[in-house]
Amino acid sequence: MQTWARLASARINTITEAVVALLMLLLVLDVWLGVVDRYYFHWQLPWPEVMARYLMIWAAMLAISCGIARREHIGLTAFLNLWPKPFQRTVLVVMDLLALSLFVYVLWFGLSFAHSGASRQAMIFGLSLEPFYAAIPVSAALCSVQLALVLVRDLGTHLEFPTEEEAV
Repeated sequence: MQTWARLASARINTITEAVVALLMLLLVLDVWLGVVDRYYFHWQLPWPEVMARYLMIWAAMLAISCGIARREHIGLTAFLNLWPKPFQRTVLVVMDLLALSLFVYVLWFGLSFAHSGASRQAMIFGLSLEPFYAAIPVSAALCSVQLALVLVRDLGTHLEFPTEEEAV
């Protein structure tokens, strides 16, 4: 079960990192277009700033699960290291369960939040805000899955993140 969780977590993380990288590339291109528009061509495009905001939100929200998969949250690591070695395993499991419950909570209420965006429109795009608001429940679901996999993968030990090849 641990091997399966390790492999699943690594594969999901690889895909998520690729999506985040693509979103960041689009964000850089979008901001670059906004700068070129403002200072050189004066097209007065109304959407680059708004698009940059939503690309950044999606990228940041999805990147949370990458930090979970790699256990790269410095605050939690610092908190964990405050405890004596014999208790660290228990503390890590408790922290994982608390974080999992938080993300399930955010997922539950994030679904209604995203659905509320269906009735709202982005003035500049003329589109529903639902796909933009969906970053909350989608990232919460992804974080919940990653936390469950990491909990099974590590079983309360603080391990280095395995690559997809190492996970096999």
